[in-house]
Amino acid sequence: MTTKTLTKEALSVIDHYQHFKFGNAVCSVPYFNNKIARQRAGLRVNIGKGSPEEILDEVQTIKLKNHVDADLITSETLKKLLVDNNIGIDCSGFAYYVLNAESEALQKGRLSRKLRFMNCRGIFGKVYCWLRPVANCDVATLANTKNSRVVRLIDIKPGDMITMIDREKSSRNHILIIDRVEMETSIPSKVYYSHAVAYPEDGLYGSGIKQGMIEITNPDASIIGQRWSENGKFAEENRIFVRAQQSNTEIRRLNWF
Repeated sequence: MTTKTLTKEALSVIDHYQHFKFGNAVCSVPYFNNKIARQRAGLRVNIGKGSPEEILDEVQTIKLKNHVDADLITSETLKKLLVDNNIGIDCSGFAYYVLNAESEALQKGRLSRKLRFMNCRGIFGKVYCWLRPVANCDVATLANTKNSRVVRLIDIKPGDMITMIDREKSSRNHILIIDRVEMETSIPSKVYYSHAVAYPEDGLYGSGIKQGMIEITNPDASIIGQRWSENGKFAEENRIFVRAQQSNTEIRRLNWF
């Protein structure tokens, strides 16, 4: 068996979101639902598009403004501070930073220079997208044929995306990033993914970066025809698998990868 992973630079981005550190406290950066918050401008950290470094800078600013002793911040209070100050990351923002790190590490260039933005029209729209690329990068942008192509299950590799486009446009699109693939001979046997998400059972302070595994039980079937598990839950108990079933779900790869 062989194992393929993202570059160390991309894995580091995942780790910084999943194990966000401030002083002695560690927590997962919470999921930010921009659709509910209805934020369209302002700091990236307040619209679900902040990098780990930007989030750390904002926490530092809040600490100084409120004269908080960093040594007294626990992992629990750190998560509460992030949530209560509307600081978090959405699924496409998380995907953007991980894929950008992967692209740069592979010497393929920055996403801001490679992506084609579908919703930016006219000269002012194009300038806005050029100035704020991550803020204008959503799942539909990453899944557009101008930016990515469909990949067969047997060809899946780290850096690929599993995109879920809602069929009825009544819910939100979603995206998973493949961070590790285990191979048996030349066939993938297990696929591991990371994503930013909030489930109803997470409550106010339980959302964030989650990881799961897809066991390849039938290489000739689609990604939906495999065995998905996350937090020990399978099939209908696995919320992300149910969402994948209800969406137009594809394995995609950036066109320049």
